[in-house]
Amino acid sequence: MTTELPDSPPELTEGPAAVPTRRTFIATTAAVGGVVVAGGLAAGSALTDQESPAAEAPPSGRLSLTVNGERRTVTIDNRTSLLDLLREHLGLTGSKKGCNAGACGACTVLVDGRRVNSCLTLAVRLEGAEVTTIEGLANGDRLHPLQAAFVEQDAFQCGFCTPGQIMSGVGCIEEGHTDSAEEIREWMSGNICRCGCYVKIVKAVDQAAHGK
Repeated sequence: MTTELPDSPPELTEGPAAVPTRRTFIATTAAVGGVVVAGGLAAGSALTDQESPAAEAPPSGRLSLTVNGERRTVTIDNRTSLLDLLREHLGLTGSKKGCNAGACGACTVLVDGRRVNSCLTLAVRLEGAEVTTIEGLANGDRLHPLQAAFVEQDAFQCGFCTPGQIMSGVGCIEEGHTDSAEEIREWMSGNICRCGCYVKIVKAVDQAAHGK
């Protein structure tokens, strides 16, 4: 006759030779292991907190430039774009942030008389430069000829792209690229109008360039 033995000896609770059951052993091991792991995590976190260096402030620089005829001196993060300098630091929100990748032209301004996409231009590189935005184009209450032409030709709809279109148009005129409608379209092609007012925009640029 075969006698079946139990999986583990009965649990003993008394005496120095008491042997825990498998169930008691597993439960005890799990509990102790949890305490060890938790203690290790706590110690590791404290060690990490102590050893990790304090977050370093981003590099900054002092910049002086002329914006719309006014000398401005600011201290900015060296990664700041000209567009963010104008909008966030100087409060000149006429230049619009469209694609923020240099593809739409909504942020166009003039730097030393030349057209630039301000979203792609690092501000710290413009020490001593002269920047003109849409806010500095008019002479008091008298509109710039291209601003007046945009109104007369009804060359805008939603108006979001209009500041960039006008600044690009001024640059186009000053660069001498207005001999024909085709040339104007070519040199204004970097400015997108999502409302599709291109025909009227070209007419406005031509009117301001030739007074007709």
